[in-house]
Amino acid sequence: MSPLRTALLQNSGHPGDPAGNLKVLDEAAAGAAADGAGLLVTAEMFLTGYAIGDRGVRELAEPADGPSGRAVAEIAATHGLAILYGYPESHAGAVYNSARLVGADGAELANYRKSHLYGCFERASFTPGETPVVQATIGELTVGILICYDVEFPENVRAHALAGTDLLLVPTAQMHPFEFVAESVIPVRAFESQMYIAYVNRSGVEGEFDFVGLSCLAGPDGATCLRAGRGEELLLGDVAPKLLTTSRRINPYLRDRRPGLYSSLSGSDFS
Repeated sequence: MSPLRTALLQNSGHPGDPAGNLKVLDEAAAGAAADGAGLLVTAEMFLTGYAIGDRGVRELAEPADGPSGRAVAEIAATHGLAILYGYPESHAGAVYNSARLVGADGAELANYRKSHLYGCFERASFTPGETPVVQATIGELTVGILICYDVEFPENVRAHALAGTDLLLVPTAQMHPFEFVAESVIPVRAFESQMYIAYVNRSGVEGEFDFVGLSCLAGPDGATCLRAGRGEELLLGDVAPKLLTTSRRINPYLRDRRPGLYSSLSGSDFS
């Protein structure tokens, strides 16, 4: 099984300017493809910027197959690599914080709606998604999608593990003072659920938000294969099926589970 070279685009982009962000995406896709990448992953709300307010979300939201979605598909097909991008999605009168995956031929592979909304801005601006596990296939790998806060719930990641996800894509807008999520939580999630996690953050300051960068690719062995700093970067690393197979054989977490003991987890409500 061949490794999947994966590119992580950490940047601040152009808040409120989808056209400007599409230009950034095109340049990044060209660079990533030239270095052999088969997949490019961007941050949460990449297409529009994150700190655009409730009005900005409503005005800039598009259907998955809207003009910007078609432009991303053209970029993917032009450069011959799959692209995962975050955007505000309008659908049936609601707006979702979504991430869409298009293939190297420009065809849609998956569209995921953030299920766990964080903070007052997100709860006021978005409707939560209701589908916990969304997957697609890239090459020989099963790829899943979560967004930012979603990955901080271990149940979400374990659901992906049980569904066979090999590489979990997590566009995020992680801000100060929560650096420990990128530094510590993500490698642990990858290890305990035996998968790769590509965690791709925004960088810089947008409005009231100070994004910490620190994007990473964490492996099933708990090692951080790639780690960005605080500024804009395009990182490239390999997702290796051979390591997945070896690590899953050695690590017994998934085999040693006792689901009958965990039934109370789905029924409890903390307040």
